[in-house]
Amino acid sequence: MDGVRITSVTLPSAAPSPTPSDFLVHADRLPAADSGISAAYEVTNHGTEALTYTILFDFTTDAGEVMGNRRETVRSVGPGATKRGTVRLGAPGPGSSRVGRVKVARVTKVPAAEAPPAPGACPPSGIRLTADDGDAAMGLRVVGLRLENCGKRAYALAGYPQLELLDDDLAPVRGIRILHGNGGISTGTGFDDPARPLVLKPKESAVSGLMWRNTTGFGSAVDVPYVRVWAERGADPVTVTPHLDLGTTGKLAVRAWTRSSS
Repeated sequence: MDGVRITSVTLPSAAPSPTPSDFLVHADRLPAADSGISAAYEVTNHGTEALTYTILFDFTTDAGEVMGNRRETVRSVGPGATKRGTVRLGAPGPGSSRVGRVKVARVTKVPAAEAPPAPGACPPSGIRLTADDGDAAMGLRVVGLRLENCGKRAYALAGYPQLELLDDDLAPVRGIRILHGNGGISTGTGFDDPARPLVLKPKESAVSGLMWRNTTGFGSAVDVPYVRVWAERGADPVTVTPHLDLGTTGKLAVRAWTRSSS
């Protein structure tokens, strides 16, 4: 899938042999605290620029029931290059059925220069921008953005993050209104808080967010897998992967940067 291929699966000796497949299967003995289940994989970049890949692996029974999943990030794969790695299930959940297969469930890839930083890493700009996994309730969707001053100097900030919505090919998505404030989508969410100038000292953070409803009506539903974010005009862009299922509403609300309390 998208240049990601599983090359072998390793199962512990206590597990039954999987059904025949195209993968080479090994038997291995590992400590009981670990399931012993892993998969070797390779990532090949067929594009023309360096990309950072985030891969979701599903560990399933032979019947296809998902017993667990793991997310792996493979950074800076150059054009035409291949990188290899191993993903491990770790300790199995209570009452889990035996895993016999591993599959690639989802792949996202962004330009390496725009990828969110690795945990604990601070970009040269001194500003670390990340997105959370989002929250959903009654058709309302919210994804949080967090901006951390991980550098050594104060960082002045005002207003709203700048956004560009991108499709699967990282091309701009047209026809979506990006609205400051709640955009009439929902009240009482903090999106109506006014924009105020902020100065983030080292180790301080600010938060923003994206909000939408995935309701459908007339017209074609729109999915936006990627969002390119600038903390402010002129800042270095970061491309995040919240997967906005915008339905047919045609609008996305953006919250002003607000100082984080944590």
